[in-house]
Amino acid sequence: MRVIVADHPLIAHKLTYLRHKDTDSPTFRRLADELVTLLAYEATREVRTEPFDIETPVGPTTGIKLSTPKPLVVPILRAGLGMLEGMVRLLPTAEVGFLGMLRNEETLEAVTYANRLPDDLSGRQCYVIDPMLATGGTRAMSIRYPVDRGADDITAVTLLAAPEGIDALERELGGLHVPITLVTAAVDEKLNGQGYIVPGLGDAGDRLYGVV
Repeated sequence: MRVIVADHPLIAHKLTYLRHKDTDSPTFRRLADELVTLLAYEATREVRTEPFDIETPVGPTTGIKLSTPKPLVVPILRAGLGMLEGMVRLLPTAEVGFLGMLRNEETLEAVTYANRLPDDLSGRQCYVIDPMLATGGTRAMSIRYPVDRGADDITAVTLLAAPEGIDALERELGGLHVPITLVTAAVDEKLNGQGYIVPGLGDAGDRLYGVV
């Protein structure tokens, strides 16, 4: 698995205010959206393209367009929805599938409660988006779903990652014979005893949408 930590002053600036405990939900949503667009630029660096012949006002030329089949963006409900707009802003022709997953707070194991992915993803690139990579269980499961349906290239995009989560992904996905890339704004210090990233930014879902 390849890990890319996006190194840019604007990313660090926006992440700082996302972390701040006094940042309210509307501001948090706006900053998350802006940050994801910056991360999406890095995450889509190797998106597949094909030649495209066009006419400019002064003559013909050959450019590129996104290849078929279209890439698939997969937000993990519910927090991943806060990253969706930032991704499709750069990939407006991408299709969108959804996975509803949550973490059992006692066992820290991932549980799936909704699956809205196409049955056949043969030959497709997938972008799995979720704000936090903590223990890694949810993210590993979310990557296996599209691979089991034929996807042959997976990029996971996250705002923050913990070293334990990265280690878990490398361990649990080592047998997959497809390229896996993780793009994140930062790798934090550790997980605490409750499985939260330290220093982190708290519960991303609650800070995006409020406590429910």
